[in-house]
Amino acid sequence: MKRSRVNEILREAESFITSFGYVLPPFAYLSAQEMIEDRDGISNIVERNLGWDVTDYGKGDFDTLGLFLFTVRNGDAADLEAGRGMLYAEKIMISRKDQLSPMHRHYIKAEDIINRGGGKLVLELFAPDEEGKIDENAEVSVLCDGVERRLPAGGLLKLDPGESVTLMPGVWHAFWGEVEDVLIGEVSTVNDDLSDNWFRDDIGRFSTIEEDVAPERLLVSDYKAKLG
Repeated sequence: MKRSRVNEILREAESFITSFGYVLPPFAYLSAQEMIEDRDGISNIVERNLGWDVTDYGKGDFDTLGLFLFTVRNGDAADLEAGRGMLYAEKIMISRKDQLSPMHRHYIKAEDIINRGGGKLVLELFAPDEEGKIDENAEVSVLCDGVERRLPAGGLLKLDPGESVTLMPGVWHAFWGEVEDVLIGEVSTVNDDLSDNWFRDDIGRFSTIEEDVAPERLLVSDYKAKLG
């Protein structure tokens, strides 16, 4: 993905987010240079991978296979092991109309996926088998705003604005926007995108960026190379 396209996506995302009255935290507006110059002061942001995130899952077709994310807050995996501390995370995401976020599961993370506005959010769901792989036959059970919903394997769950689903670790899910683009909230246990994603297909979590222009904002995937 070209950096110029990433810059464009971030501008479009900021406009879409603010149209729903959601206000991003102050660190969202730090330029790449400001982050470099204040590396020590933003260490918690960098170490917990807070901030902007755009992925085409390494396939180079963001409009068809992709997702925009912004990590607002995130705890520490060590807190999970200790059973106390900051055990939670929050993201705001955008799933465009008919843009697929591909089938995957998490080893550890439980998450509430919330339709914050726009079109319908559609999730395709599968239960895991004993090895954690997709069970093509088993019914899948999830909580939608505290009410149990049961679907057949591969069933489609459609959430209107204001509705949410709780996905426990192991539940396979893919999702996309229907009718219109969708603003999505995610509230979860500690988020680890480096090691807590298992995709059904052979794809990557992050994009390879072609540096055709300077970054307007750094992505979380830029932090290691540009901030150390």
